[in-house]
Amino acid sequence: MEVRTRTVHILGVTAHPTAAWATQQPRQQLLWHLGEHAHYSHLVRDRDAKFTAAFDAVFAGEGITVAKIPPT
Repeated sequence: MEVRTRTVHILGVTAHPTAAWATQQPRQQLLWHLGEHAHYSHLVRDRDAKFTAAFDAVFAGEGITVAKIPPT
């Protein structure tokens, strides 16, 4: 969710996501589609195993800081 505008972006949906699928979604759905209009600085995510270092690297490559929520 974009805090400033309260816009929610829903990426791809699948019944059986994998780590590779989860990594591809921000590339295709968020960064490519929004392109120059994307001005994000932070991503807060949970600790699901599908969110690998490669997933985080997609955002880091765009200068976006990735923060994991604390374990429960």
